[in-house]
Amino acid sequence: MTSSPAKKTAPKKTAPKAAKKAPAAAQELVVKSDEEAWTPGELDELLGELNEQREHSAGVVAEMEAELDGLMRDSGDGAGLDQADVGATSFERDHELSVLNSERDKLAQIDRALGRIADGSYGQCESCGQPIGKLRLMAFPRATLCMPCKQREERR
Repeated sequence: MTSSPAKKTAPKKTAPKAAKKAPAAAQELVVKSDEEAWTPGELDELLGELNEQREHSAGVVAEMEAELDGLMRDSGDGAGLDQADVGATSFERDHELSVLNSERDKLAQIDRALGRIADGSYGQCESCGQPIGKLRLMAFPRATLCMPCKQREERR
């Protein structure tokens, strides 16, 4: 008696563990000395934006993975295709991989920000330990570095 191979299913993607924990109280998050503490409303707005970005990025990643899977499956051996067709297909596949990796990085940054909110370290620069600043975080919620550290990193 032979058994058919088990059908493989993709693991179900869930929100990161850090995002499931209750977020730190808004007043516990780090702010600059000249700034007021985070209000619950500001924190809710920030969490809403991060979760919305996460949902969008996760959708883009899933869609692009399916598209890329199709490109890889249909790539063929190149027989009967001229060099321009092969080159265009290769270029398209490389572009899709680049965009997919960018979205995966964005998703990882969002998960990291949600985790930092949950553990209370959100708003603290990962390089120097100083506060990042509410205005910077409101403009770019995934920020992990204060402006001086970010500028120093970009000069390298």
